[in-house]
Amino acid sequence: MDQVVARFKKLDVLAHTVGGFAGGQSTADTDDATFQRMFDLNLYCVFHILRAVVPSLRQTGNGRIIAIGSRAALEPGPGVGAYSASKAAMVSLIRTVALENKDAGLTANVILPGTMDTPTNRKAMPSADFAKWVRAATVAGLITWLAGDAGKDVNGAVIPVYGSDV
Repeated sequence: MDQVVARFKKLDVLAHTVGGFAGGQSTADTDDATFQRMFDLNLYCVFHILRAVVPSLRQTGNGRIIAIGSRAALEPGPGVGAYSASKAAMVSLIRTVALENKDAGLTANVILPGTMDTPTNRKAMPSADFAKWVRAATVAGLITWLAGDAGKDVNGAVIPVYGSDV
């Protein structure tokens, strides 16, 4: 964070897109390592970057935090317990940050995409109807909108972006 501020003089936006997926087993069959890995990737990394950036974002008077969650945070399914729980916890954390920092003009929101149309997902689910999936460009456009002046009044939102697979 110090290097970013030294180079650019301030930080305006955090678009947090880091995360990971593990699934395929029931909650009862999920081992501790998988459960921990999901929380490391989908919650703890968000927590650590928030601690680093929130002080700088508060100083701008209009800082923006946008995190990518998952539809599974609100609509869990069988075989994705650790993933869903970690994404739900991340949603709660971002909404808490939104409330804690609204006095400084900082907004924090979460985008919840359904299945993203990525090469990895196409390979993992080759028989799926890709036309129903969420395009990365759609999510990127929403990030850009939330980060800009048009998104200044949106705070603590959990925004579903499910494509046509509703």
